[in-house]
Parts: sequence; C-alpha cells; structure tokens
Amino acid sequence: MSQSSAVPSVQRSDTEQLYAILVDGRRAGLTAYRDRGEQRVFFHTEIDDAFAGQGLAGQLVRQALADVRASGKRIVPVCPYVAAYLKRHDDFADITDPVTPDVLGWLKEQMP
Repeated sequence: MSQSSAVPSVQRSDTEQLYAILVDGRRAGLTAYRDRGEQRVFFHTEIDDAFAGQGLAGQLVRQALADVRASGKRIVPVCPYVAAYLKRHDDFADITDPVTPDVLGWLKEQMP
C-alpha cells in the first residue's frame, strides 16, 4: 500500500457521469451516477487497490454528496457504499430519496 503526501482532489465528470478522486494526478477511485430528473442516482463506488486503506472512499463520497447538495439535486443511494455512508452521516438525510423498484428499473434501462 502506498501512502501519498499529496492532498486528494475530487472532480466531477458529467460526460463520464462520475466523480473521481485523484492522488498525484492519478485516478485513485470513482463513484458513478446517472441523473434522473432532480435525482442523482449513485450506483457504484470503487477505490484502486493501490490506494486502499487511506480513507479515500469516504472523502470521495462526502465531496460528491456535497456537490449534489450545491447543485440542488437529490441523492438516491443504490450503491451499497453510498448507502452505508449516508447511514453514518445524517447531514444529507434531507436530500436523500429511497431506492425504489421504479428507480432500479430505470437504472437498469440506463446501463449499456
């Protein structure tokens, strides 16, 4: 496991529909989403093994959710990591919508 002294940064890519966390300019992980009207549906989060154990997933998700709040959208946590994060951090409860069969069906249609 490599420990970096660089401060990680989170960037949103609307074309790729994801938030990426970068360390020393290298993508260390991502959380992917699809927008459904006013909802941002998060469905997958991953951190590269080379960056595991550094708390990057929490930083990534926290900043992604803060960006959702700033954009005026709502969060739908299909991704298990995002759902677990939200259970531990209730400061996003006011903008979180439940995962419903309708959302899951819609998301399945969005995936290639």
